[in-house]
Amino acid sequence: MHQILTMCGRYIITSPPEALRQLLEYLEQPNFPPRHNVAPTQPVPVVRLWEGRRQFALVRWGFIPAWVKDPRAFSLVINARSDTVLEKPAFRNAIRRRRCLVPADGFYEWKVEGGRRQPYAVLPRRRGPIAFAGIWEAWMGPNGEEIESAAIVTTEASAALRPLHARMPVVVPPQSFATWLDCLNVDAAEAARLMVPAPDDFFEAYPVSDAVNRVANDTPDLLTPLAGLPPAEPAPPPASRARAKLDDGAQGSLF
Repeated sequence: MHQILTMCGRYIITSPPEALRQLLEYLEQPNFPPRHNVAPTQPVPVVRLWEGRRQFALVRWGFIPAWVKDPRAFSLVINARSDTVLEKPAFRNAIRRRRCLVPADGFYEWKVEGGRRQPYAVLPRRRGPIAFAGIWEAWMGPNGEEIESAAIVTTEASAALRPLHARMPVVVPPQSFATWLDCLNVDAAEAARLMVPAPDDFFEAYPVSDAVNRVANDTPDLLTPLAGLPPAEPAPPPASRARAKLDDGAQGSLF
């Protein structure tokens, strides 16, 4: 499988299952351990509307459009840009009919410092679970096999996170969960109004050990602040949207 990103993406799900259930209001009662280093192609939890109610489901993180002939030959797509998700053939059906929420407690981003990529943990200042905007799809193979997969929707970074990268995940506020999930009554254009950066004071970012670079590492100490390096500082607005896109392509990242 060819990966279109130049580095691996990671995010975090550490809240207890019951806390996620209360926030996202699904009926299932899944029991799963905290995950400090969620990686592409792994099964990840999503919440979607299914037969009129919110449903918890595990899907593959790595979006596979329904028209793909062989998933093994399809590029790994873990995110969908807010500015093109409505038009791109890979995503346009899913953004209209199959929107979902991706539970999380934060994510990691990488910044080039001194010739090396320094990982940063990016967490809500108030801590606790949040939900990224996502889309999902069901792929059916010629022999009846089925793969459900998802991608995280991203937008331009807030000023607080722009020192790390030009993109960030779309965070859906709890009061907008129903709007994002209701593909029957809320069209894609209306849902797209939610695809905006989080407020500048929503996240904080601080450097952590490069142990997060290894998928096999998945322990709480990955979130321990790295001594000797300061937190990320807010950056001035980019000169233009075009410059932001150029920076995004140059760095390569989860978002």
